[in-house]
Amino acid sequence: MSAVAGSLRPGNRETLWRTLQTFNVTRIAIAVVLLAYLSINARQGFWMVEGFLYRQICGVYLALAVGLGVVTVWRRQRLLLQLTAGVLADIVFISTLYAAAGGARSGLAILYLFPLAGSAVLAPMVLALFFTALAALAMLLESAYQLLNFTAESTISQAGLYGAAFFSAVYVLNRLAGRLIRQEQLATQHHEGLQTQQAINQLVIADMGDGVLVMGADTTISIVNPAAERMLGLSGAAAQGRLVDVAWLAPVADAYLAWAGNSAAALAFVMLKPAEERMTHLRLRFASTGATGNERIVVFLQDVGEIENRAQELKLASMGRLTASIAHEVRNPLSAISHANSLIAEDAVDPVQLRLVNIINDNVGRLNRMIEDILRLSRKAQPGNEPVRLAALVPQMVEEFRDAQALRPGLIHVGMLDDCRVLFDPLHLREVIVNLLSNALRYASGQDASIRLFMVTGSAQRRELHVQDDGAAITPQVRAHLFEPFYTTSSKGTGLGLYVARELCMNNGAMLDYEYRSDAWNQAPAQASGRFVITLATPDA
Repeated sequence: MSAVAGSLRPGNRETLWRTLQTFNVTRIAIAVVLLAYLSINARQGFWMVEGFLYRQICGVYLALAVGLGVVTVWRRQRLLLQLTAGVLADIVFISTLYAAAGGARSGLAILYLFPLAGSAVLAPMVLALFFTALAALAMLLESAYQLLNFTAESTISQAGLYGAAFFSAVYVLNRLAGRLIRQEQLATQHHEGLQTQQAINQLVIADMGDGVLVMGADTTISIVNPAAERMLGLSGAAAQGRLVDVAWLAPVADAYLAWAGNSAAALAFVMLKPAEERMTHLRLRFASTGATGNERIVVFLQDVGEIENRAQELKLASMGRLTASIAHEVRNPLSAISHANSLIAEDAVDPVQLRLVNIINDNVGRLNRMIEDILRLSRKAQPGNEPVRLAALVPQMVEEFRDAQALRPGLIHVGMLDDCRVLFDPLHLREVIVNLLSNALRYASGQDASIRLFMVTGSAQRRELHVQDDGAAITPQVRAHLFEPFYTTSSKGTGLGLYVARELCMNNGAMLDYEYRSDAWNQAPAQASGRFVITLATPDA
């Protein structure tokens, strides 16, 4: 098989043309060296040496080499024709010098190797051997001429040895060149296949609903698809930096570090609050490429907020269907039980009877609160369009809660509230605050200012109302289920308070979540603590 046999791809043709250009540059260099060498060693005249015009021939050869080089650069057509013309010119010129210099004794036979090697690389096997045969024939004819004139001895054998060496070199070079071209063809095919596969992968990844994030072991982001940018709130320089350098992506970085320490825990659920977005609940799955020295971590992200919303809608629909039967079938017997229990309490004297009466009363109240919560969800009204001022409304609600619970004045501390207007139905806001304060009262220490309520201006100038107590922070395991209906860690709770509070916030364009923050509120030492955060909607948002 020849080096240029078969159909060549554009990449292979480009390689062959570059090789021919290099071949022409080498021809020019050889012509310049020969001309300089003969000029330095000239013994007679400037143009003639021992009756032979060496310099003129070298000058013509140099001009021819330059012309062939220019044609190759400016007219990239008929590669084989340009190669044949150049090699024939080389053989004629070298044969002329070889014969004039005395044949094999001159040592110029080595010059034949240059054009023959070039033809072996660029030409088919038959054509390369033809050129080799021409060179060998020229040497044999010159040796025969010298032998007939009795001017040399054993030149025939030297010419034969040169010819045999040239044939062997041309054959080996042609085989090696053919193998290299086939390997380049294979590499080109693989490169094109990889480019096609990469283009398909990019289209698929860009069109995926789930997010895909590729990063290094140091959390340097290398690839992020549009879905992941939207989920993580990345844009501009943040999409090209490190994950640990973005403040709101700390939960993702923590989940990655936990996975790196224990690769078996490939799944994680995190809550994010990007600078310009609402809270998002993401499911993360980590995977490693396993490449030694260039490991990449692939993070698959799924927004489970939509799934949760659908689940909540199903739960609300089920509650709606049960509301009527609960209201009529449970509340009426519950009222009868409560009334009967009150009559029994009037005549009860024995401590055991009083204790049983209190137990019945407590459980009746618990069932009644549960029914009220369910009914409150079913009649979730649309909020009013008129904005309200928190600075006047929140202290009034806190004062009413303090009076209702008979709390001392210093237990709940209300911090500075901006005189801003927010979009929130006053009745709904009252229920949310009462619910959060009741929850805080259950876990607070009871000291002065153990329950704190204050406002913070968050990122993107968003208003946040914080409700915090000095009790132990909620664990991440409990936090994951904190707002699920009927989930409670208290024996006296119904599991619907926080769920109702979040639903009311969402109904008013706000967001309720439990967050871990570090701040120095009220000149207290900065420390990480948990608190409920209501992100409020404002008229100018």
